[in-house]
Amino acid sequence: MSEREQQPGQRRRKPRPNLRKLMFVLPNLFTVSSIVCGLYSITLAAGEPTGDNFYRAAVAIFFGSFFDAFDGRVARLTRTQSDFGVELDSLADVITFGVAPAILVYKWALSGMGIAGFVICSIYAASGAIRLARFNVLAHAESGTQRYFTGLPIPLAAGMLVALVIALNNLREPVAEAVGLWPIATLMLALAFLMVSTIRYRTFKDAGLNPRTLLAFLVVLAVGVGVAIRGRPSLVLLFYFSIYILLGVGEELVFGRRRRRAARAAAEAAAAAEAEEPLLPAEEDDVPLETAAHATAAGGADDGESDT
Repeated sequence: MSEREQQPGQRRRKPRPNLRKLMFVLPNLFTVSSIVCGLYSITLAAGEPTGDNFYRAAVAIFFGSFFDAFDGRVARLTRTQSDFGVELDSLADVITFGVAPAILVYKWALSGMGIAGFVICSIYAASGAIRLARFNVLAHAESGTQRYFTGLPIPLAAGMLVALVIALNNLREPVAEAVGLWPIATLMLALAFLMVSTIRYRTFKDAGLNPRTLLAFLVVLAVGVGVAIRGRPSLVLLFYFSIYILLGVGEELVFGRRRRRAARAAAEAAAAAEAEEPLLPAEEDDVPLETAAHATAAGGADDGESDT
């Protein structure tokens, strides 16, 4: 008689789902949401060239930056960091913060420059991809909490362009007449250069909760409120992104030469220590036993002293 016939009232239990495996999906959902925002921005920018579409496309990229900022934090909170998540995040950033802002700015302003505007937007998108590839290489090579980014992060470069589109959205005249095309083109080229440069930008990951940090936060917040009151609220984001970009450039001008000199001196000291490294005892005493015995006997006949 089979076991089923012996115990007809018992049913076979279904295996419980592994919640640990399901938690790996959570940070990737944030990353995929960022991709969706980028694609939605591209759809709006490539559609009818109206101020409302450009504004909504810029807001979509802004929401993409929100999801991008939280996917890594969710992964660290749930302890589900993986190489797959790092690569997926970089691919999402290429779409949301590289391709989408390039298309938005081209359709919004630089299409009036013809092929030159297209080339400038392509340089921006390509520089963003190079920046992300270098970030992945450094992330695999280094460990621990990083205090600085090497080059301007691509979400902040896209944020600068998005803030510019939002700030100039309510102009009564076209942006080509109000601001000009070359200032916008110069800004895109400058952002592309900063992304592929070696200028260091602070991550603020080491900033703890202390009176000094709290005072700096209150000062920045007060300045932003002042800009919103005296000017327009749409200028606040533009002001914050500009301050962060100029902060990295200013620190490079003030401390960059000293930092490079210290790094060069450390590299030269390491090379000199490696060149002067003495031979190991095993390498010095690598002599056959028979040869050593003959040498000892000969030494005793000549000197009358034994080698210890």
